[in-house]
Amino acid sequence: MASNSQQPTLSSLGKVGKSSGEIGGVEEPLINGGVHGSENYSVVAAILPFFFPALGGLLYGYDIGATSCATISIESATLSGISWYDLSSVQIGLITSGSLYGALIGSVLAFNVADFLGRRRELLAAALLYLVGALITALAPDFPIMVIGRFVFGIGIGLAMHAAPMYIAETAPSKIRGRLISLKEFFIVLGMVGGYGIGSLLVDTVAGWRYMYGASTPLAVIMGIGMWWLPASPRWLLLRAIQGKGNMQELRETAVGCLYRLRGPAIGDSAPEQVDEILTELAYVGDEKEASLSEMFKGKCLKALTIGGGLVLFQQITGQPSVLYYAGSILQSAGFSAASDATRVSILLGLLKLIMTGVAVLVVDKLGRRPLLLGGVSGMVISLFLLGSYYLFLDDVPVVAVVALLLYVGCYQLSFGPIGWLMISEIFPLRLRGRGLSIAVLVNFGANALVTFAFSPLKALLGAAILFYIFGAIAVVSLLFIFFVVPETKGLTLEEIEAKCL
Repeated sequence: MASNSQQPTLSSLGKVGKSSGEIGGVEEPLINGGVHGSENYSVVAAILPFFFPALGGLLYGYDIGATSCATISIESATLSGISWYDLSSVQIGLITSGSLYGALIGSVLAFNVADFLGRRRELLAAALLYLVGALITALAPDFPIMVIGRFVFGIGIGLAMHAAPMYIAETAPSKIRGRLISLKEFFIVLGMVGGYGIGSLLVDTVAGWRYMYGASTPLAVIMGIGMWWLPASPRWLLLRAIQGKGNMQELRETAVGCLYRLRGPAIGDSAPEQVDEILTELAYVGDEKEASLSEMFKGKCLKALTIGGGLVLFQQITGQPSVLYYAGSILQSAGFSAASDATRVSILLGLLKLIMTGVAVLVVDKLGRRPLLLGGVSGMVISLFLLGSYYLFLDDVPVVAVVALLLYVGCYQLSFGPIGWLMISEIFPLRLRGRGLSIAVLVNFGANALVTFAFSPLKALLGAAILFYIFGAIAVVSLLFIFFVVPETKGLTLEEIEAKCL
């Protein structure tokens, strides 16, 4: 480790990286224990670098919840407050899924600009797009302008869902990294519940849909101000340093200052030492070479893409939108009066999601990622086969469907919901984390769109029972994928994950 008075150069880092511990004839630096083992941080200082990026997730969730109520409001002849309320199903579909299309565009943009902008500036751009998109949507004088607003807001979603996990992962202390990134999923669900709640309060108000979308603007402003105030990711600064994209001395000193702000007074005098350790480990694992597009599909880059892309793909194609689509009819068949009100059903399930995501947040850094994935997906398999059986031959026992529904929602929020986002933020090597995560987010939103559009024709062709059995079979395949492919990353620094798991 270079002392604090010695400025590490790229060549010296390479030498240090080959002389700090033997592994199979090749010497490995600090990977089996280093400064991070006694990583000190102030809890108060660690909250804000999580909170402001997580607002991007809160706004994403709010948009989902609010839109479900806004489409009811905008189609009302008496309450919409507009003359163009008589919208076709395709037009309603564009309002509903416009932000999803925008998110796909945002994911593609992130692939090209993420490593240039950095995590902090990408989140600043996301906050600005959230604000502009919400204002355009809320003030739209006609349908085309409203759709443009939905697209702009969606681009913000794509950038935020790409940059927020990276920023949190790269700035959080190792011991609570899993908890904080999982807590971002909690914020998404919290936003959904908030959107349903505010939407239900405004759905009977004239032009209520305008207020529903406009209500997100204060949060976008707070997110933007917060990201302006927060420091850049030290790891992103150090990546630029070892790739020769700036003065090594200046970037190292800036990274030390950022780390002081992120950890608070508790870090003491160890910030320069921690920065030098990260530099050494980055040089050892080869992050001084900028990843080319072709290299992303080779070696450990391909393995990271397989793990991350596979998790977010299975997250979407194991039936979550379909199960929630049937939630109202399932609860109604069991005699729940609230089941006839889609908004109340959504709030009920949203509260269950909040509770189960909270459980995942509390235990993820104790139990690990794999146990939650394996246990949660196993519960999803059981629930999907129960739902298929209910629609095939157990339709006279509605309690089976209710139990299966609640089991599915709970198990999803213990596993794929938070852990999928957590793993893709951890698993990619630093030099391709921006591009790799953009591909994973693109797969996530693309699969979401595919499942959403394929659901109705598949349901008409096969029936609900067969459809749930198919989802159950896919969930079994995802269980095998997790067991044989997905590594455990609990308690490891991001540099250790790159060295040990890829």
